[in-house]
Amino acid sequence: MIAVLSADLLSSSGYPKALLEKVLSTLNREFEIFQKSSKLDAGFKIFRGDSFQGVIHDPSGALLLALQFKTAINRLHLNESDTNRAFKRVADLRMSIGIGTYDFKRESILESNGEAFQFSGRTLDEMKKEGRKLKLKTSIDNINEEFNTSFFLFDTLSDKWSTASAEVIYYLLKGYKETDIANELDISQSAVNQRKKAAGWDAIEVLLLRYQKVISEHFSNGK
Repeated sequence: MIAVLSADLLSSSGYPKALLEKVLSTLNREFEIFQKSSKLDAGFKIFRGDSFQGVIHDPSGALLLALQFKTAINRLHLNESDTNRAFKRVADLRMSIGIGTYDFKRESILESNGEAFQFSGRTLDEMKKEGRKLKLKTSIDNINEEFNTSFFLFDTLSDKWSTASAEVIYYLLKGYKETDIANELDISQSAVNQRKKAAGWDAIEVLLLRYQKVISEHFSNGK
């Protein structure tokens, strides 16, 4: 079993050139970081200029990676002279996670196929009509229902983030401590803590742990 993450940029046709370049460079950097930590080829690639797809060989880690990609994009802005201020988010992703079999392997992930690819791709297409930003599709209906309800609540929460909130969540997802983030951003630890609470980190952490537990039980270790 694998997870396939499919995504596209929301309203990318309206991005200024400088923002689009920043978004694409950020995504490619995140792909490289993930690939270095993966023993197997993830194959994340951007196509059509505003979409990407790749494989996560441990499905239980798919949500964490999806949120890392999301926050990497949500934290971007073009106000370079005010890097630590909270701005309205100007870029976002729509993402679907499909978990299933990997039936047809090609050198390029974009030419591969299987249950996980079909679940992920078809769900992403459905989401464009639903206005959703994050969904999961597996062969088990109860799991789909549980997490898609939780993901809907997460969409509502993350829609309220500023770039500053997203930036703090980005570093928390990467395993940074509050003091590390404060040093990285050159702000006080209390400011980090305030942004962490405002962004709903405690609830996000519970969601990540629940996802990891359930998906590990049902789909990891060759199941």
